[in-house]
Amino acid sequence: MGINKTATAESTRGKDMKRRAVAAESARQTGQVWDSLKKAAFVLGSGLFILVAFRNSVTWHLQRFWGASGDFWQTQWGKLHSLFGGHEVALFFLGTMLAPAIAFWSFNAMLMLADATGVPAFITRYRIQRDRNNPVEPAKLWQAVRTVLFNQFCLSAPMVMLMYPIMQWRGNPCGPELPTFHWALLEIAIFGLMEEIMFYYSHRLFHHPALYKHFHKVHHEWTAPIGVVALYAHPVEHVLSNMLPPMLGPMLMGSHVATTTLWFCVALVITSISHCGYHLPFLPSPEFHDFHHLKFNQCYGVLGVLDRLHGTDTVFKKTKAYERHTLLLNLMPLSESIPDTPKQGE
Repeated sequence: MGINKTATAESTRGKDMKRRAVAAESARQTGQVWDSLKKAAFVLGSGLFILVAFRNSVTWHLQRFWGASGDFWQTQWGKLHSLFGGHEVALFFLGTMLAPAIAFWSFNAMLMLADATGVPAFITRYRIQRDRNNPVEPAKLWQAVRTVLFNQFCLSAPMVMLMYPIMQWRGNPCGPELPTFHWALLEIAIFGLMEEIMFYYSHRLFHHPALYKHFHKVHHEWTAPIGVVALYAHPVEHVLSNMLPPMLGPMLMGSHVATTTLWFCVALVITSISHCGYHLPFLPSPEFHDFHHLKFNQCYGVLGVLDRLHGTDTVFKKTKAYERHTLLLNLMPLSESIPDTPKQGE
């Protein structure tokens, strides 16, 4: 009888300990997700703050030194709108395709110069995978450029033109009145969260073995990515994972073309930074996505919120790359201030 009571008590204690362990694990995961949400809010908030500061600074200088009107941006939009007359389709294409393409290639031209020639020489100190792309193979780089140009002009351009009637149905995308800058920033924050959700799940789906070998394997030919590789993908993946996630927000919100243009330009520059292979001072950290290219089955998202929720960043968090995944606020490369752990025998 005493033995049975003892066994029952031990069983009860065991169940109680198990419940406490499950509760502790649940609390830990909740804390991690909340921490990831705060980091995402910080990243988005910081980016939007920089945009506000840049816009206000440019406006102030234009008003102070060139005598621009108080409503400078609305005045310029009015002139552009009048210039195009009733050809709003052309104005929409200019904003959603041409301007983002110029932003993408202008930024990546500087990166490709460094990738292909090592000039300026100091930039190689910031390379994440120090033994790769030093310099990048010209033939491989040219193949990437050709593929990206095809994706942009044969796939992206028709998609943004199909986007126009949807935007007209939702609102007046090329209307004469600009949205307020603060409303545009709020929309961009919403776009960022929507892109995180759609990109994470579409990206993870393309990693399914049945799809990976047919589609996503093309993008992962670059285990050490460079900036232009941001749009280097199979046509199916480019449509479903590169284009639809950033397009979804403006279409659902019925946004003005000015907001959509700003969003597309920012999104393309940010994804180029994520793929650039350099952890440069004062730019967002690319360590997260660079690790994805290196290991394939970690870090599927953009902001990291859903990776934390689904546990697809657990390996990443145990690495030196995770320690370096921060904004670099000085000129010392993080690979030097946070060096890799020496291997045994070294």
